[in-house]
Amino acid sequence: MIPPKPKSRADKVSLRQYAKLFRRDILSAQPAKLYRAWMAEFRTPFFRSYLVNQPELVKTVLKERPDDFPKSSRISEGLRPLLGESVFLTNGETWKRQRRIIDPAFEGGRLREIFPAIWAASEAAVARLAGEVGCEVEIEEHTSHAAADVIFRTLFSIPIEHEIASEVFHEFRAYQRSQPILNIAAFIPLPRWMPRFFRSDTRKSAAKIRALITQLTAERMAQIKAGDAPDDLATKIMTTVDPVTGETFSTEEMVDQVAIFFLAGHETSASALAWALYLMALFPEWQEKVASEAQAGLSNDFASISKLRISRDVFRETLRLYPPVPMMVRQNSCPERFRDRDIKVGSQIVLSPWHLHRHERLWDNPDGFDPERWGTENGKKCMREAYMPFSSGARVCTGAGFAMIEGVLILSMILQKHRVVLTDRAPPEPVAHLTVRAKDGIFLRLEKRET
Repeated sequence: MIPPKPKSRADKVSLRQYAKLFRRDILSAQPAKLYRAWMAEFRTPFFRSYLVNQPELVKTVLKERPDDFPKSSRISEGLRPLLGESVFLTNGETWKRQRRIIDPAFEGGRLREIFPAIWAASEAAVARLAGEVGCEVEIEEHTSHAAADVIFRTLFSIPIEHEIASEVFHEFRAYQRSQPILNIAAFIPLPRWMPRFFRSDTRKSAAKIRALITQLTAERMAQIKAGDAPDDLATKIMTTVDPVTGETFSTEEMVDQVAIFFLAGHETSASALAWALYLMALFPEWQEKVASEAQAGLSNDFASISKLRISRDVFRETLRLYPPVPMMVRQNSCPERFRDRDIKVGSQIVLSPWHLHRHERLWDNPDGFDPERWGTENGKKCMREAYMPFSSGARVCTGAGFAMIEGVLILSMILQKHRVVLTDRAPPEPVAHLTVRAKDGIFLRLEKRET
């Protein structure tokens, strides 16, 4: 049984047709040949794009010479009203300074300290689902709620039920529906002085979210000055001094970072968890393995995470098939020559976890669901060379370890208490805008698991 996969377009379409397809869904706008090509060139009247799948070239861009391939400004434009100058969008020395301040908050010891907050959010998610037993539920709605709860509990020590947290969560759903990444600057080069023509609903939602985050951040600044701030991620980041410049984040800078923590930490985790639960319903034999493992070894103890090996492999396989961020775009700052092609400065270098993770020349059974692959030689080799759900190299997601703990724990805790079952609805159709989600949602029936 093959899990759902978007239909690919014909190999040749006009630029107008491609733009129309891209607006509808990034994934189905791409040709099927990308699942077997090492590199592909896309031409527009304004710039060239090169999708790179060859592991050696991916390594060059992400690991060996990351400074020569900064983040693309084209893709950044649509997200800037919400994210400002966050670590997700910046390059060069600004980005390096931001990472020096942020990274210590996500080191191994800190993850142990915030584990109780992740556990509490996971318990709350299981309790909410208990009220849905016997019903058909749209599971993405529940995973979004759970992931947002984790972010607020670990960042600001408040649950999702907190008034401001709840407002941010609901406003973000409106922001997501506005398709913010689809901005004219992604397709046409515009001078810095020219307006970006953001959709009014995108700008309005972004402004409201930033105002709410500013309120939380200012309150935390006051608590830090008064000496009574909780020892959570926000406090850690806001009090960390850059060892090079001796500076800390200002309130405005911290708002930018909180915005990306919420976007990256909530949106991506919600996507991965929803697809993981769907795959468990699609492959009930694996669901029972995860449930049995959780019932035998799960406890409110950070060390118990290491015992959840089956859940980890299931979640890892989910991230392979449905990487929340399906494509990443860099631009070359100096002339390059890839696979006997000259790459002009400023070209768009597209790295696609979606295609790399399913590449027919790299993976055994690339479209199949097989959590056992991670113990095979092919799986181990591909994990090193062709697996990057959190990016790779210097710009690897600083919250990657956090996300793996969160995803594995919530998946195990839900299946420990509940069983998810397919409904009579058509299989969900993966589409990508901000992250890989289901076009019309993922509907599952929830049953109480007898223990």
